[in-house]
Amino acid sequence: MPDTAATEFVSRAVVLSGWDLALASGLVVIAGLVSLVLRLGLEKRLLLAAVRTVVQLLLLGLILRFVFEPSSHWLLALIVAVMLLAASHAGVQRSERRFPGLTFLALICLTISAMFTTVVVTGLVIGVDPWYEPRYMIPLLGMILGNGLTGISLCVDSLLASLHDSTGHIEMDLAMGATRWEAARGPLRDAVRRGMIPILNSMSVVGIVAIPGMMTGQILAGADPAQAAKYQIVVMFMIAAATSLCCILMALLIYRRLFNNRHQLRAGSIRKITS
Repeated sequence: MPDTAATEFVSRAVVLSGWDLALASGLVVIAGLVSLVLRLGLEKRLLLAAVRTVVQLLLLGLILRFVFEPSSHWLLALIVAVMLLAASHAGVQRSERRFPGLTFLALICLTISAMFTTVVVTGLVIGVDPWYEPRYMIPLLGMILGNGLTGISLCVDSLLASLHDSTGHIEMDLAMGATRWEAARGPLRDAVRRGMIPILNSMSVVGIVAIPGMMTGQILAGADPAQAAKYQIVVMFMIAAATSLCCILMALLIYRRLFNNRHQLRAGSIRKITS
């Protein structure tokens, strides 16, 4: 599209004021009133969630102002490390079953898959110079980690539950001469499939049922819708690749951790977390 048309889209961007945000908060107030009337007991949780949303996002906006400065490489590295650690912890905490060292395995998987995919997108697809330009890297990494931790959580929960509940069947297969890979292949396959369900569902209905968040944000900011759609396509492919890589790596690392070289299952390492 010509530059004049792109400029026309940008000129339509609307700057939000504090009053606009306060007005938008009225939508949450309405939801809280409905909760009170129906006695759902959700009003306190809505209030807390709303306050956390405002504080966390405004704080993020202030921090990113400093991160986007050319000389703030150390701050960029710190934020990336915090994002990876937080995502690893959150992904594991959602699983009902765990074993010692599971968070570290999640950190390895998220770091490899997220960093690899981010570098490919920023450095090769978008062509940012340098590839770690914070204005591109942090938002893309955040989207990858947000979806990756969901994939890890579903994958881990499915795999550990299957290994724990089917211990007798797996050990019988091993006793009958099956290798550890043959005994674990079914649960591994099912776990990876489950971890991929959210992103596959999103890709199936994108542009029909809903307009994704990144595309919506660009359009509201005044970007050309056609260009916003291209960016969203890149994002969807990026998330799908990172999530699949993350789930596969996580399943394989758990497999190597819970099956020893003598083709035995360490089922005793798996423990169920009671809330």
